[in-house]
Amino acid sequence: MKLSVLCLALVIGSCLLLSTPVFADHGDPAFLDRFHTLTTVASTVPASGDVNPYGIAVVPVTRGALVEKSVLITNFNNSSNLQGTGTTIVEISPTGALTLFANIDAGSLPGPCPGGVGLTTALVALRSGFVVAGSLPTTDGTAATAQAGCLIVLNSKGQPVMTLAGNGINGPWDMTALDFDSISVLFVSNVLNGTVAGGGTVVPKGTVLRILLFTPASGTPQELGRTIIGSGFQEKTDPAALVIGPTGLALGFAGQLFVADTVQNRIAAIPNALFRRDDAKTGFTVSAGKALNGPLGLAVAPDGHILSVNSGDGNIVETETDGEQVAVKTIDVSQQGAGTLFGLTLAPGGRGVYFVDDGNNTLDLLH
Repeated sequence: MKLSVLCLALVIGSCLLLSTPVFADHGDPAFLDRFHTLTTVASTVPASGDVNPYGIAVVPVTRGALVEKSVLITNFNNSSNLQGTGTTIVEISPTGALTLFANIDAGSLPGPCPGGVGLTTALVALRSGFVVAGSLPTTDGTAATAQAGCLIVLNSKGQPVMTLAGNGINGPWDMTALDFDSISVLFVSNVLNGTVAGGGTVVPKGTVLRILLFTPASGTPQELGRTIIGSGFQEKTDPAALVIGPTGLALGFAGQLFVADTVQNRIAAIPNALFRRDDAKTGFTVSAGKALNGPLGLAVAPDGHILSVNSGDGNIVETETDGEQVAVKTIDVSQQGAGTLFGLTLAPGGRGVYFVDDGNNTLDLLH
């Protein structure tokens, strides 16, 4: 059964990628040029006081507590502002109404999650109604106590039903997915391979995993396969950011996986990410330097251009797949200038870009 499901997923993925138009790059008008307004949608702080919003995902279908077109946000810090201790996922409607989707109790997880819960930028919402969130936990907010964590699979009511741990999952930092309803392909970056032992020095051991997940309409999901498709990315601990390493992931129309290689200040690409059986190492460089300034979150615009937000300033950058950077906008609504932008995603219909600003703990919209 596993083999037949895997083949089905690959066939569907091949058809999807071949049928998706690949737009011409050089000379296309910039996607970001059509947007000129910044709007704060809502605070991301729940009643528990968790802060530091990181992950972001638009809900694709209404199911359980999930409402289509609402936005899920993970919080990385608790109410004491300690990194790697946030346990909440909030759900925010397009009009700004906030509800608590999940408050995850480390002691009640259905499987292992070394170190507990500290929710990261890794977050996807699937059409099956399942939500997958990454955990890189600490006990005191410092890298010295960081542990491997896990991926936590929650049902549409916000209840954890499964964890994915070990076997390459070591500090899951960001994630994207290709979603076929009952089959999902997860791509996960990991930043704790030798990082804590490095004590702040750069360690070239960051990885990208591909995980095939069976997500039935009812019952518990099942993992069908796991492959390392990228490795050797530079990573290090950092007192301000806890860890710096490969962060944003986004799947391009031609099947390449774009990776925000934060330490190297570049956007990399892993070719044939859906089908490859081997490790592409650090891939090839799409674009580096210039307007990029420690890229974190990534998204792919409807025209195939790559959107990235910087950790070193408050800017979003648009890059064509041939590497040309075609637009830069300042979107930091908290006006702190650096270190406030993490997750971003397209608004439904491509009508703008949702992003989190952890300088003032808000969900914001560029439109």
